[in-house]
Amino acid sequence: MHNAFSPEEFSLKKTSPHLGIGSGERLTTKYDLVEQMLFLYVRVVRAKDLPCKDGNENCNYYVEAKVGNFRRITRHLNNKASLEWNQVFTFSKDLNHASNLEVAVKNKDCTKEETAGVVLFDLNEIPERVPPDSPLAPQWYKLEDRHGNNVGELMLAVWIGTQADEAFPEAWHSDTASISDGGLVNLRSKVYVSPKLWYVRVNVIEVLDLQPSDKTRFPEVFVKVVLGNQALRTKISQNRAMNHMWNEDLMFVAAEPFEDQVVITVEDKVGPNNDVLMGKVAISLQNVEKRLDCKTMKSKWYDLEKSEASDHNQKKKKKKELNLSSRIHLRMCLEGGYHVLDESTNYSSDLRPTAKQLWEPRIGVLELGILGAQGLTSMMAEDGQGTTNAYCVAKYGHKWIRTRTVVDSFTPKWNEQYTWEVFGPCTVITIGVFDNCQLQGGEKTAITRDSMIGKVRIRLSTLESDKLYIHSYPLIVLDSSGLRKMGELQLAFRFTCLSLLSMLNIYLQPLLPKMHYLHPLSVAQLNMLRHHSMQIVSMRLGRAEPPLRREVVEYMLDVGYHMWSMRRSKVNFFRIIGSLKGLIAAVKWFNSICNWKFPVLTVMIHILVAIFVLFPELILPSIFLNLFFIGIWKYRWKPRHPPYMDIQLSLADAVPCDELGEEFDTFPTRQPPDIVKLRYDRLRSVAGRIQRVVGDLAAQGERIQSLLSWRDPRATAVFLIFCLIAAIVLYFIPMRVVALLTGFYILRHPSLRQEVPSVIFNFFRRLPAKPDCLL
Repeated sequence: MHNAFSPEEFSLKKTSPHLGIGSGERLTTKYDLVEQMLFLYVRVVRAKDLPCKDGNENCNYYVEAKVGNFRRITRHLNNKASLEWNQVFTFSKDLNHASNLEVAVKNKDCTKEETAGVVLFDLNEIPERVPPDSPLAPQWYKLEDRHGNNVGELMLAVWIGTQADEAFPEAWHSDTASISDGGLVNLRSKVYVSPKLWYVRVNVIEVLDLQPSDKTRFPEVFVKVVLGNQALRTKISQNRAMNHMWNEDLMFVAAEPFEDQVVITVEDKVGPNNDVLMGKVAISLQNVEKRLDCKTMKSKWYDLEKSEASDHNQKKKKKKELNLSSRIHLRMCLEGGYHVLDESTNYSSDLRPTAKQLWEPRIGVLELGILGAQGLTSMMAEDGQGTTNAYCVAKYGHKWIRTRTVVDSFTPKWNEQYTWEVFGPCTVITIGVFDNCQLQGGEKTAITRDSMIGKVRIRLSTLESDKLYIHSYPLIVLDSSGLRKMGELQLAFRFTCLSLLSMLNIYLQPLLPKMHYLHPLSVAQLNMLRHHSMQIVSMRLGRAEPPLRREVVEYMLDVGYHMWSMRRSKVNFFRIIGSLKGLIAAVKWFNSICNWKFPVLTVMIHILVAIFVLFPELILPSIFLNLFFIGIWKYRWKPRHPPYMDIQLSLADAVPCDELGEEFDTFPTRQPPDIVKLRYDRLRSVAGRIQRVVGDLAAQGERIQSLLSWRDPRATAVFLIFCLIAAIVLYFIPMRVVALLTGFYILRHPSLRQEVPSVIFNFFRRLPAKPDCLL
């Protein structure tokens, strides 16, 4: 399998499209990262004074716009009602060579759909419009029948424009004529916003005066908290008194607007799968206070409601009675100082806290131009014919974008441009390509899944400021059948820095908000909360129009990336070996020096050792000065293009079929027998955690390598400047003083320590690693 793929086939390619230029001058700065596309726009507004044949007052009129072999029609309207369509059609100038535009009003009720009247336009005489010009005003045109008689009037606006026109997103394109009206809504480009997520902390303190349901036994009491589809419970209290205390924190995820209530129940564990309700209270999240820091919130007492059965005549009915003797003591708050993780921290697109009051000013702007794709793989349709209806989805921060769907094309051209505000350079934008399977409308769209064609991840810190990157990225898919190249995606993007000092200051700040360090959440809590966050984001985006489907959101967020994979475990192992390659080479080189394989060099090392022994103050300045010159020397091999999916680093080109079957197996597995199934699932779960730990270790080694590799040009420049300054300062400060100060700093009193990570640790955590290059 390894020999079946060539590195050139899956490599990054530089392209040189004609961006933002038309007729020798730039038409608009809004779309300067994409190729200009010319369209003929036809806005059909209304008609009047249309005749009805044979006195029929129920004529159903519609308007047909035709250019060459392309035609689009409006919806049908009865002439008793207002004949007002307000629809916009577009015809690509590159797909037709006609000279005339024909706009006809037709009557559907006629036997042969007779044409009521026609308006003809010469395409050479149609005016051009370039935003930010105001929209072209529609005007009345005389309709003529085939005999040249005036049969009414039609209000139209016809102009030549580009994809920058504000009418473009909602227009009906000429290449979608075969799509039903129910599927047209799934074709248009849209911008989505992720819901604002909050952590909900419920501190269960105690319950007083709880009345047991069975006085012959001591109750085993626990508190269960439910928020939406999230449910957690405290430990069982076996206190023999009527008062029970826990003081446990339970964490949940909620999204604005807050639609669910927090339902808290006190239950008695009578037996296996037999819990008796002892009290209940429901609290609306709209009444819960928001906390932005680590201050202690006030606790509150809540009366518990108890469900009891009514008299014998109404045994099947229940009513709620307020039990004033039982109360529960709670401390609840909406945590605004945390960042709610809904994607992996290895390639997160946003690390800001939930509360907007804690946001820092933006430090840059990211502009993305989605040009098009080439060589897309044919997707099998229901009729057995191969076709591809491709669209792109890009996710950065809270903003998701979806391009329009190009119907039945293996080389779609989108040429759509989008902009994001950047609050941190050490973030990743994800662009995915999908095949639209929702074009037929009806009930089938609810069960039909969009197919994944591939995705691209780009880390912003690896980009130079104000530089335009134009490349063609391979779209790679790895599934149980093996590695496949699905085509290439052409992108143009530019990262603009607004303040270099603000950006460099970000490198010295903690990666996550301070609350993650002052009151850290456990790894198990973060994994559970991330899973619920992904579910909430998927559900909310699926309620938009058109919906961003669940499979699309899960693919963009890498929902199943944490599952066990033998291939990823091997990748992480080889990443560790690769990060230690320099150390291993240094050990081999030193061993060769000791064995006198290079006598001249060995003699020079002897002299250097003697100098360092006699003048120890030269050791640290020499090390930092050497690192500085190594970094300057490596500038010649500085990467000239952004990172991309590397099949060799991912071992995707040499993975055996049995390992692929294991990687893409369901969890839990369906493999018999039952004993093997239990052992297999346990192994995958444990190995998945080991895999993440090994991956984190590999990332640390890769960050060390990135100090001098110029992968992040700003971080490398800062490190080299630090090395130069350190070399100069340490030259004048005696070595003994440095050693004494270093020892005193390491052994400093806890009152002199900060609760947040140090500047050096923050800078190191923001260095780029290679997880975003992995499949």
